[in-house]
Amino acid sequence: MSDLVVVSNRGPATFSVDADGSLVARHAAGGLAPSLVSALSGTGALWIATAMSDGDRRVAVEGLPASLAGGIGLRLVDVGPEVRDLAYRVVANGTLWFLYHGLFDQVRQPRCDRSWHEAWAGYREFNRLIAEEVASSADEGATVVVNDYHLALLGSHLAGLRPDLSTVHFHHTPFCTPEELRILPSAVVTELVGSLAAFGACGFHTRRWAESFRRCVEAVACEAPAVFVAPLGPDATELTRVVGSPGTVRKRAELLERLGGRALVLRSDRVELSKNLLRGFLAFGELLEERPELRSRVVFIARTYASREDLPEYVAYRTEVEELVARLNERFGSGRRPPVELEVADDFEASVAALCSYDVLLVNPLRDGMNLVAKEGPVVNDRHGVLALSREAGAFDELGSAALAVEPFDVSGTAAQLGRALDMDPVERARRSGELAPVAAGRTPASWFAEVARAARRPRRGDGVGS
Repeated sequence: MSDLVVVSNRGPATFSVDADGSLVARHAAGGLAPSLVSALSGTGALWIATAMSDGDRRVAVEGLPASLAGGIGLRLVDVGPEVRDLAYRVVANGTLWFLYHGLFDQVRQPRCDRSWHEAWAGYREFNRLIAEEVASSADEGATVVVNDYHLALLGSHLAGLRPDLSTVHFHHTPFCTPEELRILPSAVVTELVGSLAAFGACGFHTRRWAESFRRCVEAVACEAPAVFVAPLGPDATELTRVVGSPGTVRKRAELLERLGGRALVLRSDRVELSKNLLRGFLAFGELLEERPELRSRVVFIARTYASREDLPEYVAYRTEVEELVARLNERFGSGRRPPVELEVADDFEASVAALCSYDVLLVNPLRDGMNLVAKEGPVVNDRHGVLALSREAGAFDELGSAALAVEPFDVSGTAAQLGRALDMDPVERARRSGELAPVAAGRTPASWFAEVARAARRPRRGDGVGS
């Protein structure tokens, strides 16, 4: 039992079975888990997540004890592969992610047919199973912090099972408008928004996403929870440690040798539809077309890792990205120095080495809840690198005044901003980077989590968006 319970779809570690049958833990992929691990160190929290791997399921079924550094307890729930597939692949990633990020091609998607409604029932069951685990694990009056769109229905389940709990839900994604929400069947909208409203509080990274949620609650006409804004920041101390690690130092030296004195335009993303990789590459191609002298002086490196390749849209998108990069290199490349390098590998040290070294960091998502890369770059970069940042990223609210603003659908405008960043004089570069770094590092995972936990314990209110 615990008086602080944290819930997420993916845990901070995943387990595999070694050749001798023993369990081996490794850090899970994804951006949220490292931030939560940092925030929870020393709190004695219990972390509840779903079993992802065969090793995870063994931990869950056998009830094996699991603990993490910093005194964090870990409990994994085996919801079953069929329920998990319906909830995770079809509803969470195939529907809610698309909805919140404005990704639907409405001529074709979504199709809320019989199989989709069966998937929604699976999503409801997924949330019920997690809620039952929380209810059996939380002390009387405990604080429960639930993360993200996978677990939106926990609010109503927990309100019925354990009304004594102080609960908060935090969206790390954007939130859609009431007009966008009408894409879903009305009964589903009522259940989704009503369950979120059953939490004591709901939090978001920016006022814009919080305001969208508040408007959706009004449209459904249910009682509003407390709504608050709490931007998340990177763990600057941990980033500094990684920067100085032998692996990162070696990989940075290799990168600088490969650059050969060329300027570096960098992006660091998942291969994810909302990240807008295609338009970023098209903008760079337009820049090279207009300014041929840059072809031998600049390289665009995309440090990426694969994402959601169980969804056909993502498989097709990765193929389209790879084909576009090949065409750009064929058109503008010469010899052994292609102007665009696409690296698809989950290599955190290599990504940090690149963030230390960029001259321009392009972060141009179509829509993003926050985007920690936009903050991590200015924290570790030592070249007075320029940040070209989408107005649609949550991070723009904090960093926009010192970044170069990018409109994510405007390819020519993005090309112009990349050219402006490359041409920027050293004094202005230094001024902008000097403004960015302290703001980017100003909010730590620990301070963010403390604010979220406090929101759970405040009296419920529905009088608008807090800050």
